[in-house]
Amino acid sequence: MVLENATWPTVFAPVALVYAIVCVLPSVLPMQRPWARRLVLAAVAAAMLRYLYWRVSETLITEGAVASVWSSCCFLVELIAMWDGALLFLAFLRNSDRGAEADRGEATGRGLVKANAPKVDVLIPTYDEPLDVLEKTIIGALSLDWPNCAIYVLDDSRRAWLRDFCRNKGVGYITRPDNKGAKAGNINHALKVTNGEFVAIFDADFVPQRPFLRRVMGFFEDPKVGIVQTPHAFYNHDPMQTNLSMRKSLPDDQRFFFESIMPARDGWDAAFCCGSNSVTRRSALELAGGALPEGSITEDMLLSLVLLREGFITRYLNERLAYGLAPESVSAFFVQRQRWARGAIQILYLRSGPLGPGLQLVHRLLFMPTHWFTHSLMTLMSMLIPVVFLLTGLPPMQHITLVSAIHYLGPLLIAIFGGLMAFAPGRYHPLAAQVLGTFQSFKLLPTIVATFIKPHGHAFKVTPKGADAAGGYERGILLTCLALIGLTLLGMFINLVPELRQVDDVALVPLVASWCAVNLIVLTLVSLLCLQMPVRRQEERFELSETVVLRHPATGTTRPMISIDISLSGVGLSLGAETAAAYGMGDAVETYVSSVGWIPGRIARTAAGLVGVAFDQSASIERDLLVRKLFTGGMNTAADIATTSGVVVGMLKRIWTADMQVKNRVMAVEADGVVTQSIEKLTPRTLVILPGDGASAMVAALAKLDRAA
Repeated sequence: MVLENATWPTVFAPVALVYAIVCVLPSVLPMQRPWARRLVLAAVAAAMLRYLYWRVSETLITEGAVASVWSSCCFLVELIAMWDGALLFLAFLRNSDRGAEADRGEATGRGLVKANAPKVDVLIPTYDEPLDVLEKTIIGALSLDWPNCAIYVLDDSRRAWLRDFCRNKGVGYITRPDNKGAKAGNINHALKVTNGEFVAIFDADFVPQRPFLRRVMGFFEDPKVGIVQTPHAFYNHDPMQTNLSMRKSLPDDQRFFFESIMPARDGWDAAFCCGSNSVTRRSALELAGGALPEGSITEDMLLSLVLLREGFITRYLNERLAYGLAPESVSAFFVQRQRWARGAIQILYLRSGPLGPGLQLVHRLLFMPTHWFTHSLMTLMSMLIPVVFLLTGLPPMQHITLVSAIHYLGPLLIAIFGGLMAFAPGRYHPLAAQVLGTFQSFKLLPTIVATFIKPHGHAFKVTPKGADAAGGYERGILLTCLALIGLTLLGMFINLVPELRQVDDVALVPLVASWCAVNLIVLTLVSLLCLQMPVRRQEERFELSETVVLRHPATGTTRPMISIDISLSGVGLSLGAETAAAYGMGDAVETYVSSVGWIPGRIARTAAGLVGVAFDQSASIERDLLVRKLFTGGMNTAADIATTSGVVVGMLKRIWTADMQVKNRVMAVEADGVVTQSIEKLTPRTLVILPGDGASAMVAALAKLDRAA
């Protein structure tokens, strides 16, 4: 189409049409209905095909070898990125909501007793997680509302203190002579010495909620269900939320996957096991060889593929039924993501992977893990292309004008970003996705390329948790971002001076300047993300508004107060200024918390109308009950929904307050009083301690509290 003499309404018409279908209509359409999803997908597909036709027919004609190579490389990156985008939109054609099925299953299982309830072995694999992490998971497992389950801690570090802790709590403890096969090998060893009909797996940092098994087990009435997976949700904030000071205004970066992509995959019977927060049918495992596959360090996804070939599907229940620790530092974040990326690429080389025999075409497509590579490559190219153009004059495409860019590229960008927001409302935010994608691409792309060249033989690294997760700032990424910012600014300055200008078509300068402005915002936010903000509290604090009682043990004086927030280490109380004056720093007190009992402590902080109480951290039944109260049934399970405009405004505000963030990072000091656990290892051998009745102490304490109430 010849656009040189076109009117502006004609130029902007495709932009307006795509915007209306993709961005406006979804707000009034029933997007859960298949026809509505097809309509939006059709608009996205039309914009993609129209753009590709224009790119091939008008922009690939090159003059000069260097320009030809550069233009072809840019087009190739676009093609593979659009291919992966098309696969994602294909998944969004379907969706699932299994809440009603979970309700029916829970109602059916409500009358089950131990004699007629299927046995569930709850496995908690661990390598080097500290006690402050493991304690919550073990107490959470003890609190599960299921009449017939046995809990086992699988300790691949063979620690004497953990063996004793498990014996004290009445849970099983299993070790093995070696660490062959990493996490998968650890679980496979435990499968040989346990006998439950079903196997629930929780990573060492994931705390199951009490109704977890009640909500999940009903799905196994369908004999073709081999695994039931639930989302990964977190009770702390991830590095992006923390380092950008957006803890309450930005959902964690995994909401898009777990609350939008996975329900869509489930609609295709293509959901997959994510390791933790899942239950697996043991008979399905036995048909598939009796063990988790060890050919990839992402054994969970590979297990779903293996079972799929045996006729078993992975069912996905989109309910937050377990909470864990998001990576607590940028270094821990990269340990986790590099392991995921490497494991995903490894499955391409396996016969049991998506390229092996025995799979339907749709499953091959949806299980292709190439998005790790294409997303990282496309993100970095989007930063480099305008810099190359401004500094050398080499355009990413030939014969482009401002008018043609608006007419063809504009509808494509609106279709992709608007389509993702339509299918994942409140969970996909373009600016946040671009910042996170750029941040992780600097390290993930080299890891992915290395894995393509050498898929196996890499060391398995566990994501550091708790006190072990402390990490400094990402110096390499920070310096790279600063260099890209400097080159972008240099390129913009050069093209403002006629004698130095490299861009021949002056009309393109505003377009490239807009692109550069977005990149500068993204790179600035990535730079801030590199600066690890200090963690000033050892325990996560939860908002809690209920009446508690404060008592002086010496005088017996009691006062009811309203709690503001609470953690395992203390509670904040609201009271009148005159009452607060009655308490001095260091005073010994006891605090009565419902469903917990009396907790000894001391006054650690006083302010106008406020008192902070630090709990005695010694092991006690009250501490177990407090873990149970805070981590197994009282969390907010509502989905985190944020507006795109709110996220953009919040992220831009972070740029204006960047000087304070840098100051806080420079002045950060290690928190005092961090308790470290000694790693006393047992002699390498197989050790199996069967579950006892340690949970009975917690049950008895709860019954006593109920009688007192």
